[in-house]
Amino acid sequence: MDLNGAAAIISGGASGLGEATARDLAAHGATVVIADLNEERGKSLAGELGGVFVKTDVSDEGQVQAAVDAAVAVGSPLRVVVNSAGIGWASRTVGRDGSPHDLASYRKVIEVNLIGTFNLMRIGAAAIARTEPVDADGQRGVVINTASIAALEGQTGQVAYSASKGGIVGMTVPAARDLAAVGVRVNTICPGIIDTPIYGTSPESEGFKAKLIAPVAFPKRLGLASEFAHLVRALIENDYMNAETIRFDGGIRFQPK
Repeated sequence: MDLNGAAAIISGGASGLGEATARDLAAHGATVVIADLNEERGKSLAGELGGVFVKTDVSDEGQVQAAVDAAVAVGSPLRVVVNSAGIGWASRTVGRDGSPHDLASYRKVIEVNLIGTFNLMRIGAAAIARTEPVDADGQRGVVINTASIAALEGQTGQVAYSASKGGIVGMTVPAARDLAAVGVRVNTICPGIIDTPIYGTSPESEGFKAKLIAPVAFPKRLGLASEFAHLVRALIENDYMNAETIRFDGGIRFQPK
């Protein structure tokens, strides 16, 4: 599917993987709508890319509907939804002090990562379904969801995060089957350890990143956000990619800790 002249909405698009994706899609002719909570950064990036920013909590139905409405209103047909908003959390099911995992924190991670992803996918896909097909196959658009290799090999303390990301993987095939009727493809990317500003730039953070690199098979480094964005675009442009979960991790296999 050709991105040129299409609109794309990207949750979490103001930083990290979402920002890299917004930059890549805009560079290939898409009008990007950045749905994020970071208003200052989101507006600045949208202005730089000739796109639109909408302050959005992905777990809020009304805010997601407003963001999708803004994407529809840009004048280019909405063809792409990229879910990259998410939060992390680390806590054991039972702590070393014997206390159980905080339930409110578990609910929050599920609410943002899993329900938030489904929220934008369902509302965005409904808007895509109202557009005209772009080819003889009846294709109208693509949804790309972001999970994590923690969905497949969660480490100690990742029970909430892994559950949320595993839910995204689990809904990939049924969502793709559901949306086939309206010409929308669905794929999910499971990133490994990607070099984003979350790790910082101090000497201490560089030492921490060196430890993270150790179990990566090849290439022996962290992944780049630009490489993630390239994969997103490849999945959009390759019309036969559907209902797939793709590891993007340099061959890493997590140990328990």
